[in-house]
Amino acid sequence: MRHRKDGRKLGRTASHRKAMLANMAANLFLHKQIRTTHPKALETRRFAETLITKAKKGDLHSRRMVLKVIPHKDIVKILFDEIAPQYADRNGGYTRIIKLGQRKNDAAHVSILALVDFDPSGEVAKSKPKAKAKKAAVVTEEVSAEVEEAVVVDAEEVVEVAAEEAVEETPEVVAEEVELPESPAEKADESEAESKKS
Repeated sequence: MRHRKDGRKLGRTASHRKAMLANMAANLFLHKQIRTTHPKALETRRFAETLITKAKKGDLHSRRMVLKVIPHKDIVKILFDEIAPQYADRNGGYTRIIKLGQRKNDAAHVSILALVDFDPSGEVAKSKPKAKAKKAAVVTEEVSAEVEEAVVVDAEEVVEVAAEEAVEETPEVVAEEVELPESPAEKADESEAESKKS
């Protein structure tokens, strides 16, 4: 019977499957994301997240337990020194799976397995607690009013700057008096004025 034996066999023997998951998790920690088939990504996610949880403890025993699974000291050092501190405040959910569709040759569903919110610079990103919905709505109204004012001010500044640049770029033209032809309305007004004088 298979009581409580969950997980995919992935068409491999136990030793082959264990080695494959260890290699995929090691590459995930090294490159921060990997591309693989969707079932393998799901299994690797389970495997890698348990290792990240152990690495968050940071003690010698946890390091030795991870080294039993991934026998590469440089990758385990990256896991303990770079990755685990960034997830100190996060309770699980260290990875995400992004579906890419199907491969052309065998139509296998392909996905990207990547670390969530990982900052390669090494700075620990702290998430701020979420505000209540009522307060957030008031803040967004204030912000939208400020943004509208800023947009109006910026638009006026842009128009002024553009006008100044246009004046600077246009060559100076000598002003000449040019007689414009009179419109029919002006001719009628002048003829009425002359008839009243006479």
